[in-house]
Amino acid sequence: MKYANLLRMTATTALLATAAAETSVAQETSTMRVRINADIRSTDPGVNRDANSDAVVLHMVEGLVGYRDDASVAPLLAKSIDMSADGKTYTFKLRDGLKFSNGEPLTSADVLSSWQRYTDPKTAWRCLKDVTGSGVANVTNVAAPDASTVVFTLEKPTALFLATLARTDCGGTGIYHKSSLDAEGKWVKPIGTGPFMLQEWRSGQYVQLAANPNYISPGGERTGYVGDKTPKIDAVRFMIVPDDAAAKAALYSGDIDVIADVNNADIEELTGNEQIKVDKTAAMGLTALLFQTRDPLLKDVRIRKAVLLSLDLPQIAEALTNGQAPASASVVPGPSPYSGAAQKEVPARNVEEAKKLLADAGYNGQPIKWLTTKHYPSLFDAAVLVQAMAQEAGINIEVETLDWATLLDRYTTGNYSAMSFTYSARLDPSLSYDMVSGNKDKSPNKVWDNPEGLELIAESTTITDQAQRQAIFDKLEGMIREDVPLIPLYSGTRIGAVRSNVEGYKTWPVGYARMWGVSFAPGN
Repeated sequence: MKYANLLRMTATTALLATAAAETSVAQETSTMRVRINADIRSTDPGVNRDANSDAVVLHMVEGLVGYRDDASVAPLLAKSIDMSADGKTYTFKLRDGLKFSNGEPLTSADVLSSWQRYTDPKTAWRCLKDVTGSGVANVTNVAAPDASTVVFTLEKPTALFLATLARTDCGGTGIYHKSSLDAEGKWVKPIGTGPFMLQEWRSGQYVQLAANPNYISPGGERTGYVGDKTPKIDAVRFMIVPDDAAAKAALYSGDIDVIADVNNADIEELTGNEQIKVDKTAAMGLTALLFQTRDPLLKDVRIRKAVLLSLDLPQIAEALTNGQAPASASVVPGPSPYSGAAQKEVPARNVEEAKKLLADAGYNGQPIKWLTTKHYPSLFDAAVLVQAMAQEAGINIEVETLDWATLLDRYTTGNYSAMSFTYSARLDPSLSYDMVSGNKDKSPNKVWDNPEGLELIAESTTITDQAQRQAIFDKLEGMIREDVPLIPLYSGTRIGAVRSNVEGYKTWPVGYARMWGVSFAPGN
């Protein structure tokens, strides 16, 4: 590939374990070991949390609803959900026979007590603002008319209420038993309904969960955080291995059974090892090129369009992801059920048309300062590729490399002309469009300031009909592509790797390890 030479790097590592070493470490087949790159912060759902904390805690607690693999929402502890005609009342019927890991039955009273603690400001729940009027919803009342029914009342309808309850950073709004807290109301450990329960947390070393003997499966397909989550191993140990190379060596040697998120650059090596199985799926993040539309030069949409037309987006995506992710020119990720024809279209490169636009705009080679960082190598590599491709159209890009903290500050304040940037996953299109859209005077980090677009985004959050929402998202897609405030490159790929004797493990767009339904092959 013509541009691959720009990214060629000298290999500096070799295999860290031999075939003999791979089988030298004995393991108890009932305990599966999963790598996490840092210790968890707490076991309190959605409180003092990070991604590792979420991944572990969501094995122990469950909420009323949960995500499917495609980020749509389905019942979890609820067996049914009825929404009123005005969209402001949600009635949840709990599944029959639910029990906590301590054997106690789950009732609507537990939902109420968990919700009351979540919405107590002293708890510092991550998603408090999102359900109390400052975010997507304002829950005005929660009632339990009987032991198996919970009714939530909202101030106004929103399409994002159930998705908010399901959010992983909210701890899935997991329901826990009162004994999760001590007599003074201090968090002890989660006593939930999930397929596993906390066995031991050895700080800085590992978190070990045991299979929950009282887990009650809802049945159905295992997808996302819903469906059949029956544990097929006695225990799972989340082992803290900060270094990627050390984690890969442990996978080779058999000291670790699962790595949930491996680097794109390692996939060829891993797939070539008969002791390893690799599983991958499309991700839901976003790597993109951002323009400051108030920049003296880039405020001219013709110049922004010229940059877009100068780029070969499929080649860029292939180079940056080692061929693991296709180009995606939309902020809506490919796995989303709302990724339709409008979102999937990828503009073709047209250098001659780019030159015409530049001539019409009176562009005479003025330099465009392009900010990037080596903290995420793909962002630096993107800037290098953009610089080379744009030069063929006569666009003069000067790359400036910053540390991540400085780049993030420049993004937050809007102090840049153009930059390479990455966004974490947004699991609903309203949130995907919203993350890049807003009034620049109030939110200078936003790249698209279009009043009509902002109204459409707001409208999309109030509509629950999928077809109507799709129509709005398609219109938004056309508008944002016409304005070119950013150039999405790709959503990425989630790649998991497991030992060859691990069965049933599935990678999914969110990327967190899910250890229910996973087992060791017989005889291992």
